[in-house]
Amino acid sequence: MSTDRHEMLDSVCRIAVEAGKAILKVYSQEFDVRHKTDKTPVTAADLAAEKIIVERLMSAFPDIPCIAEELCEVEGMPPCCDRFWAVDPLDGTREFVARNGEFAVLIALVEEGRPVLGVVHGPAVGVTYAACGLGTAVRRRSGGRPEPIRARRPADGLVVIHSRSHENSRRLGEFLADYPVRERKSCGSALKFGVIAAGDADLYPRFGTTMEWDTAAGQAVLEAAGGCVETLAGAPLAYGKPGFKNDGFLAWGRRGLTGLA
Repeated sequence: MSTDRHEMLDSVCRIAVEAGKAILKVYSQEFDVRHKTDKTPVTAADLAAEKIIVERLMSAFPDIPCIAEELCEVEGMPPCCDRFWAVDPLDGTREFVARNGEFAVLIALVEEGRPVLGVVHGPAVGVTYAACGLGTAVRRRSGGRPEPIRARRPADGLVVIHSRSHENSRRLGEFLADYPVRERKSCGSALKFGVIAAGDADLYPRFGTTMEWDTAAGQAVLEAAGGCVETLAGAPLAYGKPGFKNDGFLAWGRRGLTGLA
């Protein structure tokens, strides 16, 4: 690779922060909400952030294609490729509309089926998680210096983190019945991956369909912090699949609690 991976990460962090500023500009005003073909909401903030991200990535790394959520909505899904940027300019649009701050800018580099670099930037909560390989995971809070983060090994039960909309899910309740759960937390968007990577939770189960741009950045950060993301069947969650769709997954911190695989 002609560009050092850490230099790439610095560039992507700057791009994510710039996109976050555009999002907050819309967030501070009244805004319209429309719905896409899949019934999910989209706002001017999604579009403004994606424009910034795609333009900056294509300028800095013209040989790497962008698989970006809103671009795919307009132009359709491109063919799969071995190396690409997975971009969700505003993950958690519902959280954005609800004005609870729990939304994020997601940018990840995927190579040969694996997310190898990722940035999860929460502009409203002032936190950025970033990584480009094992042992490189960091968290920046309110624009401060990066602090190394590491997933923890649970000692007295799991802290499970999930979306608010899944809080009363029967599927989630049935799944968790098999595990020693100490506490349940709710959090919007891919910020959940960062919470686990920073050692503040242990497990994020997701049973519905997601897209690769929803998970790639968070997975890159969590794996760099010593965690893992796997399918419900126990295989590593891979990328570049037809349609860029994921089925359910489990995002884990470090294992080691009695009763866990």
